[in-house]
Amino acid sequence: MPYKSFEEYSDETTDGITNQYKNIIEDLGEDTQREGLVKTPERAAKAMQFLTQGYDQDPVEILKGAMFEESYNEMVIVKDIELYSLCEHHILPFFGKAHIAYIPNGHIVGLSKLPRVVDVFARRLQVQERLTKQILDCINDTLKPQGVAVVIEASHMCMMMRGVQKQNSVTTTSGFRGQFEKNETRNEFLKLIGK
Repeated sequence: MPYKSFEEYSDETTDGITNQYKNIIEDLGEDTQREGLVKTPERAAKAMQFLTQGYDQDPVEILKGAMFEESYNEMVIVKDIELYSLCEHHILPFFGKAHIAYIPNGHIVGLSKLPRVVDVFARRLQVQERLTKQILDCINDTLKPQGVAVVIEASHMCMMMRGVQKQNSVTTTSGFRGQFEKNETRNEFLKLIGK
């Protein structure tokens, strides 16, 4: 059976957001009855719900649902995790990659769960600094590993499309806990992710 995307939206929420988008489009001077725009307010309402679905998801439960006892105690890295989020200052996208490492302390987690945690926090109105810390703290507090490291590199449309209009700028944020606060471990992680 081919992959099938399924999205479910509250009719009440969709209707409310649709009306708000219709008002915004009309306030900008457009005709919401024009053929190309007739369904735009509803599509935008559903898109916004999709892009902010992280508010309704629990990253701790995602990690707990795939924790396994394991004696492995070396660095585990998942790098180049795509992320897409919305800047809370302008509600414009920022996008890039997250790199996550942890050193297990009796438990490992299913590898797909780390990108899922990234998505939960990215699918909220965000700033990159908070996003980095939320991912770091969630993994650290839930898995209780010997250490956790998170590096995020992202391009922000609020800097590229408006404001300073710098198309080639990339923002890098990082956070380290436990063993990754030691220079040797941190440097090994940074070398392995190619930074």
